[in-house]
Amino acid sequence: MEIPFDSSSKIVLISDCHRGNGNWADDFSHNQNLYYCAIKYYYENGFTYIDLGDSDELWKNNSFSDICNIYSDIFRLLHKFYTEHRLYMIFGNHDMVKKYPCFVKQNMEQFYNRRTDRYESLFPGIQMHEGLILKNTETNKKLFLVHGHQGDIISDIFWKVGRFLSRHIWRRLEFFGVKNPISAAVNLVKKKKVERKIFEWIVATGQPVIAGHTHRPACPGKGDIPYFNTGSCIHPNCITCIEIVNSVISLVEWNVETREDRTVFINREFLAEPRKL
Repeated sequence: MEIPFDSSSKIVLISDCHRGNGNWADDFSHNQNLYYCAIKYYYENGFTYIDLGDSDELWKNNSFSDICNIYSDIFRLLHKFYTEHRLYMIFGNHDMVKKYPCFVKQNMEQFYNRRTDRYESLFPGIQMHEGLILKNTETNKKLFLVHGHQGDIISDIFWKVGRFLSRHIWRRLEFFGVKNPISAAVNLVKKKKVERKIFEWIVATGQPVIAGHTHRPACPGKGDIPYFNTGSCIHPNCITCIEIVNSVISLVEWNVETREDRTVFINREFLAEPRKL
């Protein structure tokens, strides 16, 4: 599927939220306010939101409804994006079940709100994608959007094995400080291996790529391989994403900072020099 854009378009690309069910294993919970502030800014300023996958942690958790109820305010805002035709979603390895139409129909078109004791509309008729293409209608240049797990055998072909290990073994060991060695998000060797495969594909095809999966934000300089990465929403002290505004692509960080008068505020800043597409 191609999504057209031009110099008047405003697009934000976010991945790897890993929203959980609010328990101790929920890596998203400490950044939920940062994330809500960021997407509210993007909603109010007319951005189109493209989710590059792993938005919901469905390896550690088996109930999408539980995640919706914990973060109902976030899903209501995402619902607004969707009803205004400003939301596109790609599935990643941790929410691979979204590739199945039966799962999407049963879980994502509506959800049961326990607080109001009724069903609420969520994303009726939504289509999930493995990849998308952003096409600049003024230059005809294209950006390939993908989660990035396709370069990782365990996360792609044997994702059910990865899910089993994450849900029943590594989830429990994390409580004792043991990191999941099969995750590209925490394993530096796997990060570099996945990135190397994407680099090779870019060089072979000449096609710029925007991905997630490794949680390592990237915005190449002039002359570098055109590989961009959104980072994630579960960094220890921030969330990162990519913005495209006026055909300029930027890597952005949202974090909490303190003024001299000791008041706390949420700050948005560029992590790399914006690049003209």
